[in-house]
Amino acid sequence: MQVLRGFNKWWESGKVQDDFAKPTKRFAYYDAKQSFEHTEIRRHVILTGPRRVGKSTIMYQTIHDALEAGVPKKNLLYVSFDHPILKMSEIDKILKIFINNVAVDENIYLFLDEIQYAHEWNGWLKTIYDTFPTYRVMATGSASPILSEKMPESGVGRWTQIRIPTLSFYEYLEIREIPVPSINETLGPTSLNSLTSVELEQLMKDLEPIEKHFHRYLLIGGFPEIARTDDISYAQRIIREDVVDKVLKRDMVSLFNVRNIDELERIFLYLCMTTGDIMEATTIASNMGITRPTVVKYMALLELANLIYLSYPVQMTGKKLLNSKPKVYLADPAIRNAVLVKGEEVLQDPDQMGKIVESAVYKHISTFYYNFNPRVGYYRDSSTQKEIDIVLMMPSFKILMEVKYREDSRLKETEAIVEWSKNDKTTSSLLITKQSDDFGLFGHTSIMRIPAFAFLYLLGHAEKHRYRKKS
Repeated sequence: MQVLRGFNKWWESGKVQDDFAKPTKRFAYYDAKQSFEHTEIRRHVILTGPRRVGKSTIMYQTIHDALEAGVPKKNLLYVSFDHPILKMSEIDKILKIFINNVAVDENIYLFLDEIQYAHEWNGWLKTIYDTFPTYRVMATGSASPILSEKMPESGVGRWTQIRIPTLSFYEYLEIREIPVPSINETLGPTSLNSLTSVELEQLMKDLEPIEKHFHRYLLIGGFPEIARTDDISYAQRIIREDVVDKVLKRDMVSLFNVRNIDELERIFLYLCMTTGDIMEATTIASNMGITRPTVVKYMALLELANLIYLSYPVQMTGKKLLNSKPKVYLADPAIRNAVLVKGEEVLQDPDQMGKIVESAVYKHISTFYYNFNPRVGYYRDSSTQKEIDIVLMMPSFKILMEVKYREDSRLKETEAIVEWSKNDKTTSSLLITKQSDDFGLFGHTSIMRIPAFAFLYLLGHAEKHRYRKKS
């Protein structure tokens, strides 16, 4: 009981500490709030994502909202199963203690942090949902493999997962309280073709002041706790110790029975060095002296553990793809710098910056369209080997993206994105560039050139507007 009182100080004070319920709200907070408070469709809400991305903060913000809405303070229970004592306790025993000694009625709100460490958690969530219709539950999990495995067994129709990515560039600017330009609410990166050349030039001029923050974002990364610091070496140490090492050396061992941590670390290091490249599992296995199935297994676990994204090829002609090989992107561009111990000198390396920026673009696109269940991958012509870096496919449209983060971003007329932009009228085509003055239509095509910092900012701006309309 003493441990529970330590976690739930609002039982006495009636409020959540400011350090816990931070004032800046992530986009994912609004997703979680909508599902958690829905009056007609009841679902438990499970927040998943990398370590240190602010899942617990969203919980505390939700507790704060409940208290503000008049929910009795002693009906709100927060439990962290990362705590050594609570990790050894059964969920039903914790609930009995809470209900018999604290709760004032049956309108219970449960907040279960790091639920993957709780014994038989999925069975208890099912029991709570089926037996106690007045209970609302929000949980977090840093280890998606366990959550995904249990979802088909008990979760269908009972709980929904909400993925929490690392901070977008827009959220990074917000959390650092950096002044941002005032622009049209309906403007997004795929609507720039509707602007006149004068309007486009004015927009880029308005966005130019935020460019200087973009490289700092790529170096520090999108982890909220360290986003405010300018100490790059310290930030990288935190990422290595609190994000990467805890997943590789703790979660993988205790939850997934991975025994050869050295193999796993070597594979992850290789993926950090080759982010944005097409991965050949056979090549990795041969170079490292391990089996191909082991490489494939570890890559799948690293994706489900929220350290990497796997981007598979898409076939725009409708033909079936055989023997598809994924590209690998890190969950946050700063992870690569942290693991490889790259400081500001990486900013002067065009090859490495190209990989880092492409990773950031993929993460932003994947996150922005996540709720629409898109296909996000890359295109590669098997006969000509021509490639398009990122392709987003929806039922009614496509977005083609080529990342050329370098001084000269010019395209050849024979490149795949140029050919497909001419042949497919349902597409929006974007060329992501480096220089702040490298924008506008490319030649006589419909391909819009846009600097990377402006593209990522406009995506976040559009996402913010989307959530404003919901709230």
